[in-house]
Amino acid sequence: MRDIRGVITAMVTPFAANGDLDLDSARRLARYLVEHGSHGLVVAGTTGESPTLADDEKLALLEVVLEEVGDEATVIAGTGSNDTRRTVELTSRACAAGAHAVLVVTPYYSKPSPDGLRAHFFAAATAAAQTPLIIYNIPSRCVINIDPPLLAELAAAHSNIVAVKQANNDDLGPIEALEILAGNDETFARALALGATGGILVASHVIGPQMRDLFEAASAGNGKRAAEIDAELRPVYEAMAITSNPTPVKAALELLGVADANLRLPLVAATEDERELIRTALERCGLPVTAGARG
Repeated sequence: MRDIRGVITAMVTPFAANGDLDLDSARRLARYLVEHGSHGLVVAGTTGESPTLADDEKLALLEVVLEEVGDEATVIAGTGSNDTRRTVELTSRACAAGAHAVLVVTPYYSKPSPDGLRAHFFAAATAAAQTPLIIYNIPSRCVINIDPPLLAELAAAHSNIVAVKQANNDDLGPIEALEILAGNDETFARALALGATGGILVASHVIGPQMRDLFEAASAGNGKRAAEIDAELRPVYEAMAITSNPTPVKAALELLGVADANLRLPLVAATEDERELIRTALERCGLPVTAGARG
C-alpha cells in the first residue's frame, strides 16, 4: 500500500483550446508537480473539473499519470459521484487500472440520510477491493456534513476506508481509525499540528516546494518554522480562492508558463482583474511570473 501522506496535489485537468482533453499536457504537468514538491496527485477530482469529464476521460487521465509518475508518487483517482452505481463502476475500473487509492466524495445534490451514506461508502469500498478509499467531506459543495462519529463508524465498517479529506475546517481533529488530510490550503499547517498526515491541496500547483518545506518542518516537530512558512504563503492561498476553483490555479499556472488556462463550461477564465490579483500574489512569494501562456 502506498503512503497517503504529505503534499498531495489535486491536479487540474489540461484541455486544448477547443475543450478536448490534452493528455500530453497532463503527462507534462504530472511530471512538473512531482518534481516541484508533490508526494502524490489526485486525478479527476473537483480541481480536475470532474463534473465535466466522461468516465473514459477520467480513466485515460489516470493511465497517463500512472505511466508518467506512478513509480515515484501516490496516484489517487477521483471516482465519486452522487450516483452509487456509477461510483461503484468507476471505482472498480480505476482500481483495475492501477490507482493507488480512490477519493470518493459525499453524494452531492441528493442529500442522502446517514443510512444512505453508510450504504454508499460501503458499496464503494467493496468495489475498491484491496485499494484504499479516502472519503471526501466537503459540506460547502455537497450541502451535508459527515460528522466525526459517522466518519469513525464508516472506517470501522470497512477496512478499505482509511482516510478522510477533511474540507470542513471545524472538524480537523483526530478521528479513530482514519488518517486526516487537510482539504483546504489555508488549514494545511493547522491540520498538521493536530496530527494530520498531509493534505490534498490546490496551491501546491504553484508553491509545491514551499508547501513541502512546511510539511517537513511540521513532521520534524518544528511548529514555529511551519507557522512561519504558512504565513509567507497566505497571499497565494487567498489568491487561489478569489473565484471558483480551479479558475484561479489555472490562471496561475498560465502566468508561470507551466500550463494553459483552458477550462470547460460552466467554468470560465479569470477576469483581467482576477489575473492581476493572482499575479500580485505570485510575485509577493517570489515566483517568476511570465507575460502569459505557455507556448
